[in-house]
Amino acid sequence: MELIQSNKWEPNDPGAIHTTREIAQQPRLWKETVEILLEHRDTLLTFFKKLEERHPHLRVILTGAGTSAFVGETVLTSIKEMVKNKKWTVESIATTDIVSNPNKYLDKDFPTLMISFARSGNSPESVGAVELGEQIIDDFYGIALTCNRDGLLAEKKKGDPDHLVIYMPREANDQGFAMTSSFTTMLLSVLLLFQPEHIHTLEKTVKEIGSAGEKIIETGKTELEALASSTFSKVVYLGSGVFQGLARESSLKLLELTGGMIPAFFDSPLGFRHGPKSILDEETIVFVFLSCHPYTRKYDLDLLKELYHEQKRGKVVAISSYQDDVAERYSDLFLSTGLETVQEDIFLAFPFVMYAQQFALCKSMHLGLSPDNPSPSGLVNRVVKGVTIYPYRNGGERV
Repeated sequence: MELIQSNKWEPNDPGAIHTTREIAQQPRLWKETVEILLEHRDTLLTFFKKLEERHPHLRVILTGAGTSAFVGETVLTSIKEMVKNKKWTVESIATTDIVSNPNKYLDKDFPTLMISFARSGNSPESVGAVELGEQIIDDFYGIALTCNRDGLLAEKKKGDPDHLVIYMPREANDQGFAMTSSFTTMLLSVLLLFQPEHIHTLEKTVKEIGSAGEKIIETGKTELEALASSTFSKVVYLGSGVFQGLARESSLKLLELTGGMIPAFFDSPLGFRHGPKSILDEETIVFVFLSCHPYTRKYDLDLLKELYHEQKRGKVVAISSYQDDVAERYSDLFLSTGLETVQEDIFLAFPFVMYAQQFALCKSMHLGLSPDNPSPSGLVNRVVKGVTIYPYRNGGERV
């Protein structure tokens, strides 16, 4: 609770205590996540070696629902780069898509490794996607990254030689409505999962992003709280590459924690011009996640300047890994993580999303909502309810 108390996050507010704590605990949980993956290092090396020996070509599906699906969307391009020397095809497909259209997404003859992301492991689609994979695909393997040791997904595959179950730190099983530390620990886990031989060398980077995260918690509230209390009715998050998946997750956090009162949207900086920019007006805040890659950043900065010069616009917020006078000049609020030495966007996603999480928390409290349960009517639930998984037979014929 130290970070919370030092930041005056009002941890005793019964409607915000879980979400507040779960945002603040992330830097510590990232360190614990590294330790967990180190413990699994030899098992992972053996497991991947077995897959490579059995199958010259392998399909990898990153899957989950909601925020868990956005883990896969965020990390997809990075995983593709990691396995570019293998004959592996990597895709991000939500469990919600697999369950509703298994014949469109699952290939009987293509050996497949399904990596499932799940906070509770109890959502019908999480279990349903794995069951469909087992039913349809001849050579099917799985790795479950889950925050709940007692979840159905974990229990189902425990002890199966063709499946691994890796548990996130216990505290990552967020008790608040919105997924925060569960998102970032699963994101870090899958990054380490695909490079087990380099986990030790990546510890330094994890410490750096952890220090940046702690600084955000300690010092970031004032600016974000002022922004949250300003006049606006819509928010847009923009990011290229890995940051597009992060923009989608950021938009969902705001939508969830404000109980749908603040519509939130996402896109890429280049894609935003192709129609979605129609949303821009004086009550629209736009966040731009700036890539550290010099080439990609040129496009990010071009749009940032364009947005800043628009006559009818709300505030423009730039989030960067380092001090950038140009980005600061063309934004109303410039936020820097001070991570000049981190050269991969995927690692910057961790502190960047903390800004979005904190902003959503501030806006939720400003609206007088309870962030831990912003939808008390039960319109949406922490663990999805109301989903029926139907039997799948003979290619999905009517049963």
